[in-house]
Amino acid sequence: MKRLALFAATVAAPALAQSLPPEIVVTGGSLPQTPGDAAYDVATIDRSRLEDNASGRLEDILGDVAGFAQFRRSDSTSAQPTSQGATLRGLGGNASSRALVTLDGVPFTDPFGGWLSYSAIDPERLGLVRVTRGGGSGAFGPGALAGTIELESAGPNQLPPIWADAAYGSRNSVDAHAGVSGTMGGGYGFLSAGYARGDGFVPIVKEDRGPVDEAAPYRQGSLSGRAVFPVWGSSELQASGLIFTDQRTRGTPYQPNSTKGADASLRLVGHGPWGYEALAYVQMRSFSAGFASITSVNVPRDTATQTLNQYSVPSTGLGGKVEVRPPLGEHIQLRIGGDTRYVTGETDEQYQYVAGAPANHREAGGKELTVGGFAEASAEPLTGVTLTAGGRIDHWQIIDGFLHQSSYATGPLASSRQFADRSGWRPTGRGGIAWKPGDGAITLRGAGYLGWRLPTLNELYRPYRVGQDSTVANALLKPERLRGVDAGVDFDPLPTLHVSATVFANRLEDAIGNVTITGASRATLCPGLAATGHCLERENLNAVSSKGAELDARLLLGAWRLSASYAYTDAHVRSDTAIDGLRPAQTARHSASATLGWVRNFADLSATLRYVGPQFEDDQNTETLKSAVTLDATALIPLAHGFSVQLRGENVTNTRVDAAISGDDIIERATPRTLWIGFRYGQARNGA
Repeated sequence: MKRLALFAATVAAPALAQSLPPEIVVTGGSLPQTPGDAAYDVATIDRSRLEDNASGRLEDILGDVAGFAQFRRSDSTSAQPTSQGATLRGLGGNASSRALVTLDGVPFTDPFGGWLSYSAIDPERLGLVRVTRGGGSGAFGPGALAGTIELESAGPNQLPPIWADAAYGSRNSVDAHAGVSGTMGGGYGFLSAGYARGDGFVPIVKEDRGPVDEAAPYRQGSLSGRAVFPVWGSSELQASGLIFTDQRTRGTPYQPNSTKGADASLRLVGHGPWGYEALAYVQMRSFSAGFASITSVNVPRDTATQTLNQYSVPSTGLGGKVEVRPPLGEHIQLRIGGDTRYVTGETDEQYQYVAGAPANHREAGGKELTVGGFAEASAEPLTGVTLTAGGRIDHWQIIDGFLHQSSYATGPLASSRQFADRSGWRPTGRGGIAWKPGDGAITLRGAGYLGWRLPTLNELYRPYRVGQDSTVANALLKPERLRGVDAGVDFDPLPTLHVSATVFANRLEDAIGNVTITGASRATLCPGLAATGHCLERENLNAVSSKGAELDARLLLGAWRLSASYAYTDAHVRSDTAIDGLRPAQTARHSASATLGWVRNFADLSATLRYVGPQFEDDQNTETLKSAVTLDATALIPLAHGFSVQLRGENVTNTRVDAAISGDDIIERATPRTLWIGFRYGQARNGA
């Protein structure tokens, strides 16, 4: 960890130079978007929105995109980290990400679990977020079932030389960020740091609380650095480093959790006639969590008993990518290349506590490797017409899977086993067409795609508890497969007005879901579970079908700015069991978001209204999380010499947002009203 901290500081050293030439040669970005991207359903979040958000958290900003969802409605101050995946188009029902999330081209998902450490990313260090809804791995690699979320670091003209902000909020909360950036010769770099803490709120709603329920504090910190400099011709080398820590509790005794991570990457990008990109990265993560059973002895919820201690869940991700774009003329573009990702991890845990002491110990884990190649072409055969098509082939392996269980009293248990290695090939592809008739204000588009996702090590090997409910891993899970189509229209009559509408239909086969177990198997899979608790096992469902529509709009009108989105999702499980036809867990039929802003020299004001419809907590569709409408607001008031006062309000109306329901019908909530006051210093070089 210390070595990576030194690396992050070293690669950002150019940011500290002050006698700097004004010209910037490098871009710091990846190869440019291809013309074929016009055929796909793409939504972007620009830097002004990344800087202006009531919570200052990336997951809330991504809520602007129609159809984006996490497994839980909680944010990264209170949610169990393993529930914070990312999905689109109603392909949820599982906490692992079904959208591929990248940071400067590097997969950002946790190597072991596929979840996202949102707290590690300060949105103000980003320059752009690009969300491509719809599957098809293409040049991004496996995992893009629901779509791709690309996070791009801020460029040389987007960060001020020095910036800092600090705010104090409800429940003794602190949120602070600082950084420096600068240019050197033809390159630039930045170093940024973030810190957040709070005493937290009580997750369980007031009417369900008992003596064991308490506030859930959190403490988070991150340090990131990036340096970009020319190496020869039009080529540039990009070096990035990130270290972070995230500690939270779950609002009762025995339920702390901690995540630590360190990522580093090198990317060589050539912007000449032969465009090329070569990327190598490493991720090191460590997770731990405790779990408890809450029972009622004298009064409701008066006793907490430790049930599981996952004291160490280490994982490592290694990978790389090579892409080449040969010059084929003005109207044809080809991208060819390959990528690979190798992950390894395990869970080390104590379980089945007796009189406060663990009776058994378990180690489980394995390794995964994917190697793939891709080719994708875009062509403009006629004026206003763009065609795109591509395919890839991936070879996957799940290897060295193991489950070692032992009793502290008697030694190894008979349930210990070594799982057989598995492997296979997976061909996928995508293609589409975009047509701009007339003056080009309207773009008609359509696309079809195939995608796939390998089950994570977490899904294969790690069990967990939530309150009275227990979920069991399944080492025999198969990869998920997706088929989908969409069609839409983009309307851009003015540079300041954009409206888009898309309809889609997806079918996710072998979808991995948490399935309720009843009958004799329950006692075997979940020994000692209370009668009111739910026993679940990860299983491959026949399929999840999802159909719906997405609407997006953006308008700039003088001092006013408006953005809005709406998603309708009709998703159903296809199964040979009783859950056939039911909705996937944690999948709302309706969701919407709207942000209205007003900017003048003396103030920058905004308000965000969000709606999420009712959704089921469980696969049986028996427990409903109610719909909720929340209001966020921000105000930035400039003072002098680059200083500003900021006021922020999350969930200003203090709406109760149901986040989870445990087996004994105990309701957990997301963030209540949180008010902030603070200051900000710094302005980008271009005044943006």
